[in-house]
Amino acid sequence: MTDYSEEQRNELEALESIYPDSFTVLSEKPTTFTITVTSEAGENDETVQTTLKFTYREKYPDETPLYEIVSQENLDDNDVTDIIKLLEQQAEENLGMVMIFTLVSAVQEKLNEIVDQIKTRREEEKKQKEREAEEEEKQRFHGTPVTIENFLNWKAKFDAELLEIKRKKMKEEEQAGKNKLSGKQLFEMDHNLDTSDIQFLEDAGNNVEVDESLFQEMDD
Repeated sequence: MTDYSEEQRNELEALESIYPDSFTVLSEKPTTFTITVTSEAGENDETVQTTLKFTYREKYPDETPLYEIVSQENLDDNDVTDIIKLLEQQAEENLGMVMIFTLVSAVQEKLNEIVDQIKTRREEEKKQKEREAEEEEKQRFHGTPVTIENFLNWKAKFDAELLEIKRKKMKEEEQAGKNKLSGKQLFEMDHNLDTSDIQFLEDAGNNVEVDESLFQEMDD
């Protein structure tokens, strides 16, 4: 007859020795504990991490343990789903044997893969940005290729703008012509011009001097 309690106790001691800094017992009845799993450092020393919670069933390891993810860092929802599926698969494959170390090792490997995927994704994003910047530079240098369609669109816009400029200029010239007065109009509008010469003589009074010799020369 299998002594499940003994097998479980022996495995707990082994796990505590293997994971001294990340193994925590939460309860003894039922036996529940957590193990925090961290990936290897990736680019810029970035890591991903998850804390797994296990609970022994009465007949473990002939029954699979209960397991769940209680916390995670830098993992998205798809990653969490993949890890749960991985635990389920590994538990079924190792049924009948103590398996916690095997499950944790599988998750550890999965986290390392995720870090590599993050690095690859970032490299692709960087390359994509470089390609976009290069294409933008080419467009700025070479301009937009001329086609019949975009040339006709440009010409229609150019002609419309030119016509508008001509209309404004004609309107300004027309307005300027209306505002320009002839000499007669100025004379009629400014009545001071009628008496300007008379006023000049009156202001001069007796001080106006006439050179009579000029008239004599004309008579001669």
